[in-house]
Amino acid sequence: MNANTSDLVEIVPVILSGGSGTRLWPLSRALYPKQFVPGLNGKPAALLSATLTRVAAEDFSAPVVICNNAHRFLVREQASQAGATLDDIVLEPSARNTAPAIAVAALITAARNPKAVLVVLPSDHLIEDTDAFRKAVRQAANIATTGSLVLFGIEPTGPHTGYGYIKKGKAADKDHGDAFEVETFVEKPDSATAERYVDGGYLWNSGIFVFKAESFLAELARHEPAVLDAARQALSKASRDLGFLRLDAEAFAKAPSISVDHAVMEKTDKAVVLPLATSWSDLGSWASLWDAAPRDENGNFVHGDALVEDSTNCYIRSEKALVSTIGVKDLVIVEAQDALLVADKSRSQDVAIIVAKLKASGRKEHEHHVRNHRPWGFFETLSVGPRFQVKLLHVVAGGVLSLQMHHHRSEHWVVVKGTARVTVNGSEKLVSENESVYIVATQWHRLENPGKVPLELIEVQIGTYLGEDDIIRSEDIYNRSADETR
Repeated sequence: MNANTSDLVEIVPVILSGGSGTRLWPLSRALYPKQFVPGLNGKPAALLSATLTRVAAEDFSAPVVICNNAHRFLVREQASQAGATLDDIVLEPSARNTAPAIAVAALITAARNPKAVLVVLPSDHLIEDTDAFRKAVRQAANIATTGSLVLFGIEPTGPHTGYGYIKKGKAADKDHGDAFEVETFVEKPDSATAERYVDGGYLWNSGIFVFKAESFLAELARHEPAVLDAARQALSKASRDLGFLRLDAEAFAKAPSISVDHAVMEKTDKAVVLPLATSWSDLGSWASLWDAAPRDENGNFVHGDALVEDSTNCYIRSEKALVSTIGVKDLVIVEAQDALLVADKSRSQDVAIIVAKLKASGRKEHEHHVRNHRPWGFFETLSVGPRFQVKLLHVVAGGVLSLQMHHHRSEHWVVVKGTARVTVNGSEKLVSENESVYIVATQWHRLENPGKVPLELIEVQIGTYLGEDDIIRSEDIYNRSADETR
């Protein structure tokens, strides 16, 4: 343990794992936002997994993760992959921005230890130097014991228009080390204003905060009591569901939708900013990913199956198809099986415009991929035609699909790997590789993987309607609601 903090304070990481999956579309989707996507910056780990590893220090407590209900099983899977032990996974029933979420985490922690210090951080940021980050958190924790609310500021590498900025005031008290008082918070600027901010010594706002639970709650009570009241009610009426902490939906919906910056940090007189002495990116656009990724001698980042000829300074990523370029520069090209993005790198922050148009037109490409993740594994659509659909089902060891039936389709399952336990109308049997089973519409059925290796099978659906909402569920070990299919 660190001698400066171990005897003084408990450090509790609080990881905010929200996101609507818009800024890095088409790889990021509403049901699979960027923190779950592996290899975004050229490394195999997903960003949430990397974040969990970053806070896995001996003198840090187990993290609390706050996430969207739809992402709960993805969070648990990422934690397992990272070998991380979580204190809790808290489910937000609706998106109310960061202040209510942090209020809930502070209340949970304060009930156990009001003197504990929270380090609140997004799940999808890139920080390369883990040791430097942990050292900065320990320094900030010492500052936070005095009652200050600390946020990390980033020395700008250029006039970025995608970040908020902080104008430093005078140096903080001598026992605050390298911290400064906060003179002004400013919103995301245009290019000319951003250049002035960089020249004027402003810092980027990292969105990472360190403060005592009781200090934050006291300031929230002063400046946004409605947020605190709603969070307290949502927590008092919360329930347990398969190990998740499910906040009360009605109470949480009463919280104003407001960021922690607007709710507290811009109003309090206790804010200090501490420069973070390591590289940092919120990976908020394809251009920022290109900045952070390893590139070849021509300035290109290339991932997947690609042939690149006479092309420079491009971000090129293929998930399945061959991508070829000739004589292009400064482009983002991302192939994601069901969608292809080609954009000028300088316009990559405008991807949200495309996502908004997809939503408005009723399309589904903004919501999920060809591969749809489920708590039991995933399914991937291979082919779709009139009255038929072919899918690959991948069921993890011990995975169990719900007991279900369909009104409008029959299903033919062919096992290609592993052994399936199949129940049809109460009759159970094992189906091995190269064996099949046919399920008629309206028959109750269930698929399980009783083995220790993944089960894979081809599913051929035939019928008049093949939508995922043609599922009537009788039993489900994952306690999913009716709108969570499969």
